[in-house]
Amino acid sequence: MPMEVIDGHEVLIGTIPMKDAATMSGLEMMQGICAGRLPGPSICVAMNFRMLEVEEGAVTFAGTPNDGVMNPIGTVHGGWAATILDSALACCVHTLCPVGYASTSIDLKVNFVRPILPTTGRFFAKGSVIHPGRQIATSQATLTDENGKLYAHGVQACSIFKIPV
Repeated sequence: MPMEVIDGHEVLIGTIPMKDAATMSGLEMMQGICAGRLPGPSICVAMNFRMLEVEEGAVTFAGTPNDGVMNPIGTVHGGWAATILDSALACCVHTLCPVGYASTSIDLKVNFVRPILPTTGRFFAKGSVIHPGRQIATSQATLTDENGKLYAHGVQACSIFKIPV
């Protein structure tokens, strides 16, 4: 699997086969991705962000918008913020999945509170679980700059399902 430089760090990129994913808990998977023992998703390359920290029920992603995510007026496209928030929201839920189970996003609500400019620098998306249900779980996340200034926040619901192997 290829290594890519994301947010100034070499990161393993690829897909974890479902049969392999079914043998570990969601927390083990997220810890493996964060530590570089397991591949992270290719969307991280396109969007220039990576998982920075993970614990049960919480994750932090870090990234810097690149030229490929600008909108026509020169600000960062809202899709970049939504994508890094979606990653934090979904991955914090996934940390609670037992062996043989996974999660997937079923809705996403993002509130943008100020424009993201290409000169702002590095951002952090911090996600945490609100409700750890057995079939549906909910989470919340914030997107802040290095000074802690809020740029966007969101909530999400995820479906918990048995991995089909």
